[in-house]
Amino acid sequence: MTYEHQNLAEGKWNKIPFFEQMANIGSEVFRTISWKKKNIDYSNKAFDRTLELLDMTIEDSKNRGRLKELVRLREVLTDYFVFDNEYKSNDELWQKYFYAFNYVARINC
Repeated sequence: MTYEHQNLAEGKWNKIPFFEQMANIGSEVFRTISWKKKNIDYSNKAFDRTLELLDMTIEDSKNRGRLKELVRLREVLTDYFVFDNEYKSNDELWQKYFYAFNYVARINC
């Protein structure tokens, strides 16, 4: 498999604390949202990177106790950005969700 984040996929991702992993995923979600109205191709690429980071987070053994939330997060993000938004999420909801991880990651640095 070819990764956009090849450096992280080679093991560095698993060394990053969970809250920082989630903050990085959030950065890609913010890019996805930001590009949505300007350039759909860039938005789609940002979403692909979101899923890549999320999948690496799901595979990280330290996050086994969080699998239910992480897998559901993947499902709802995909529903929002790719499918029919059956869960009725919106840009503001995703920004608020990931801002919390950014905050915690910053105070733990």
